[in-house]
Amino acid sequence: METWIISDTHFGHKSICKFLREDGTKLRPWDDVDEMDAVMIQRWNDVVKPQDTVYHLGDVVMNRHCLETVGKLNGNKKLIMGNHDNFDHSEYLQYFSRLHGSMKLDGMLLTHIPIHQDSARWCLANVHGHIHSQVIPDPRYYNVSVEQIDYQPQPLYLVKENIIRQQQLSEQAKQIVLDLM
Repeated sequence: METWIISDTHFGHKSICKFLREDGTKLRPWDDVDEMDAVMIQRWNDVVKPQDTVYHLGDVVMNRHCLETVGKLNGNKKLIMGNHDNFDHSEYLQYFSRLHGSMKLDGMLLTHIPIHQDSARWCLANVHGHIHSQVIPDPRYYNVSVEQIDYQPQPLYLVKENIIRQQQLSEQAKQIVLDLM
C-alpha cells in the first residue's frame, strides 16, 4: 500500500481549460473539459492502486453532478476540504472515507490554502494546493496542485524527499550568502 497526494483537480470545470497563467500561457493543456477529466482519471489510475490511500487537498469538482467522477478513481480517498468544496458533507462521503479541514501527516501539515508561516513552525512543511501554477518561494511550502505535479497524484515519499531537498538547497544558499559577506 502506498500513500498519494494531489490537489485542485477541478473535475468538470469547463472554464479552467480557458484560464491563463501570468505569462499568458494556458493553465491547463486541454481545450475540452471531457478530455481533461479523462486524462486525469487515467493518470490517477495508472499509479494509484485500489488499496492505496490518496489525500486530495481540495477543489475536487466544480459542479455537483461531477462528484461521480471521484467514483472512477482508485484508492481510499480522503479529502482536505478546499474553498470550492461547498456541497453537503454527505455528498462527499459517498466517495471519500474521511473529510478534514487540515491534517497532520508524517510531520507535514496538509491544507488546501497555504497557511501563514507562523501557524506551521512545528512542521516540516505545509503541503497545500489552491495556488495552481504559482509557487511560494519558501522551502517550508510545497504545492501539490495538479499543474505542479503533471496532473497525477504524487507519492508521499517523493513529496517528503522534494521538501527535504528544497530545504537543504535553501540552507546551502543561505550559507553561500553568509560566506560572501
